[in-house]
Amino acid sequence: MYVDWEYYKIFYYVAKYQNFTKAARVLGNNQPNITHSMNRLESQLNCVLFIRSNRGVTLTPEGEMLYSRIASAAVQIQDAEEELSASATLEHGTISISATETALNIYLSKKLRDFHTEYPGIRLRISNHSTPQAVQAVKNGEVDFAIVSTPAEIESGLKMVELKPFYEVLVGGRTFTALASQSLTLKELRSYPLISLSDESVTRSLYRQFFLDHGAVLKPDTEAATTDQMLTLVKSELGLAFVPEPMAKDALERGELVQLHLQEIIPTRSICLVYDRHRPLNTAARKFQQMLTKADPPRPAESKQTESISFVSQ
Repeated sequence: MYVDWEYYKIFYYVAKYQNFTKAARVLGNNQPNITHSMNRLESQLNCVLFIRSNRGVTLTPEGEMLYSRIASAAVQIQDAEEELSASATLEHGTISISATETALNIYLSKKLRDFHTEYPGIRLRISNHSTPQAVQAVKNGEVDFAIVSTPAEIESGLKMVELKPFYEVLVGGRTFTALASQSLTLKELRSYPLISLSDESVTRSLYRQFFLDHGAVLKPDTEAATTDQMLTLVKSELGLAFVPEPMAKDALERGELVQLHLQEIIPTRSICLVYDRHRPLNTAARKFQQMLTKADPPRPAESKQTESISFVSQ
């Protein structure tokens, strides 16, 4: 048996107010239509739901039983409608993002702060992943999108858009100050202790190839799990490291680190947005994605992979 849900909705309001006229007023309808609809409902259910009188209506036992079920459903539907309305107006909602350490430090954290200031009701869930893990999380539908640092490989169906280019610098502790006035080659770095990220990281792969392209071999003396750890180790005079310039900037200005210069040009990298072009986003995630790509016209990040720039002493 199929009964139009609209009849149950009308029944809920008639039973709630125990009056056809009041129910009609709340529903923006007229009393004859409400009466007709309830007659149809009783006919389809083959039972009497109301006892009618000049004062209004009262529920029969069958009507009481139906109302107890319908009222619960009606309240849940109203709650859902209110939640959806709040989500659409960005009063509530959740955004799930996978981010690499570098992307979070030099780009995403500021964007999140700006977004949270404007939409404080939106919950943010940030996962810390490597670039391959972040891309996989997008592919698996575990997050709305990812903010990663290149190099990155994406599969068909995913889209990668460049958000911010950045470059890295070679830094050392104060004991390497004398080297700051020299122009070193990658081969000459073999004479000094090097600090690098783990062998599984895309950053390590990038620099391994960078050294090979210039006839040198990358053999770090110390491996770290994160860039923050590398910076701490460099300040502790354990060696030299390639780190994102924005993350080293403050320490360089305070004199805690010194910047060394290479004859070879360090490859440019980028912070990129990765998302599933076939997966719809909720209102909050869509708004934040628009904020990320609004400042600069988005462009495919793949076209930037072979570019490089030189850098000057800061």
